Amino acid sequence: MRKTIVSLLTIVIGTVALAGPADAARRKPPPPPPPTTDACGTVLAKADGTPWSCTFADNFDGTALNRANWLPQTQFAMGTQAAHTCYADDPSTISVANGALNLTMRKVATPVSCTFGGMSGPTNYVSGSVMTYRLFSQQYGRFEARIKNTATTAPGLHEAFWLWPDDRYSDGTVWPYAGEIDISETYSVYANLSIPFLHYSADAYGAQPGLNTAWNCTAYRGVWNTYTLEWTATKLQIFVNGTSCLVNTSGDPAFAKPYIMALTQGMGTTGNVYDGRAPLPATMSVDYVKVWK
Repeated sequence: MRKTIVSLLTIVIGTVALAGPADAARRKPPPPPPPTTDACGTVLAKADGTPWSCTFADNFDGTALNRANWLPQTQFAMGTQAAHTCYADDPSTISVANGALNLTMRKVATPVSCTFGGMSGPTNYVSGSVMTYRLFSQQYGRFEARIKNTATTAPGLHEAFWLWPDDRYSDGTVWPYAGEIDISETYSVYANLSIPFLHYSADAYGAQPGLNTAWNCTAYRGVWNTYTLEWTATKLQIFVNGTSCLVNTSGDPAFAKPYIMALTQGMGTTGNVYDGRAPLPATMSVDYVKVWK
């Protein structure tokens, strides 16, 4: 019996020894699958199949502007000398409710004053605009916002989702050569269009559809539209509701630096001057802003 027990132990020990580390590795459970969601929602794939990584997300789910993400604009004016709006940090112009950021232009009884770009003096119009100035900027990546504006064909309303060079890294004052990326500009006189515009050295030759702007990006007023920029060192591509409408492969140095984001409810300028017919208050509502790298 003792001999039998010793033999059995020898067999068992030998089996364990034969299994060794390689067999243990084979028995190791597989690694968990990569996450399918992140702060931006469902993880998206780039053209090469690798995932986009979320770097900024605001779904405006609260009841107040997240000032860790956004700085209200109070320095600019927009419009013409005869009809312009001043930007104000006020609940009547900037608010968050029902899952959206609301930027509003309205008429006020008591005139206010501001000075910018040849516009100065009192006006009865105020507006809302926010930006990520010195809070968030990024060079290259995917930038997206879902936006609804006021439904009208009367002139005077101008909304924008746009990027501007971060002044911590470069001088943006030598415009347009320093660069500006207007992912979407909407004008109430063009009630079925979003017009992107890339401002850089090409501006010397004016608007050039297919190079620095596009006039065929369908986006109806009064409904939600999604505006997306995919930006690399060699290409900027702008999409409206998933449809590509502008591709720029200039590789201009204006686009080789970090940019901040801005959202603006403005008053129209040349060709879209406010004449009193567009309904006020007019609101640009933003469902979300997301950025990936």
